[in-house]
Amino acid sequence: MTDDRHPSGAPWRNFYGRFKGKTIRASQHEYLENDLAPLSPGPITWDENPKRVPLDLDAVFGSKDVWLEIGFGGGEHLVHMAESYPQIGLIGCEPYINGVAMLLGKIRKAEVENLRVHPGDVRDLFDVLPDQTLSKVFLNYPDPWPKKRHHRRRFVTPEHLEPLHRVMQPGAELRVATDIPDYVRQTLEQVPRHGFTWLAERPDDWRTPWDDWLSTRYEQKALREGRTPHYLTFRRDPSRSR
Repeated sequence: MTDDRHPSGAPWRNFYGRFKGKTIRASQHEYLENDLAPLSPGPITWDENPKRVPLDLDAVFGSKDVWLEIGFGGGEHLVHMAESYPQIGLIGCEPYINGVAMLLGKIRKAEVENLRVHPGDVRDLFDVLPDQTLSKVFLNYPDPWPKKRHHRRRFVTPEHLEPLHRVMQPGAELRVATDIPDYVRQTLEQVPRHGFTWLAERPDDWRTPWDDWLSTRYEQKALREGRTPHYLTFRRDPSRSR
């Protein structure tokens, strides 16, 4: 459905969540003003790219494989990955501008050069990512939307999983970390329906974090409050297309 209030023809998409929280510090304003634009992977929003021209990621990252983190929070895991894998190009997507500002400070401190940032809705990014682009995707502690009537707002729904499948390479890896048992239930129900295979070999594989995992502030909060982390790994089915 197209909203007549969008001359660009942008589809109407409800966004649930916050774009901005408490006051941003002066130093973070400086990061946003000076560092954010140079770290863009290209024109993504409907105002910038109304014709939805695919991004030229070869121009951004060269021949590097490209990974995506969806909802990077404060950015500690994303920067850790950029430091650990300099041969990889990474894109972080986060609409919460306070988290973006925190990430920019971490990027400046770490001096990583293989990382790009989209401060907005991942669905807009999906629109302009070429097919079969991504070789790994991270979904770490996504918004749980705990009320049953809000479960349709979760990321693990067809609205997100169908385009995610399209932009991931056959055989690419999807990692999901969450401390919410019902989010695990919905993930294990929905993700395999959209062309992904859960890679668990034993019933308790979900207990073991990945070898290169960096525990985030969200995970530390969950542990303090007595919630158990779950680590789920999926592979994009090479034989299935949508």
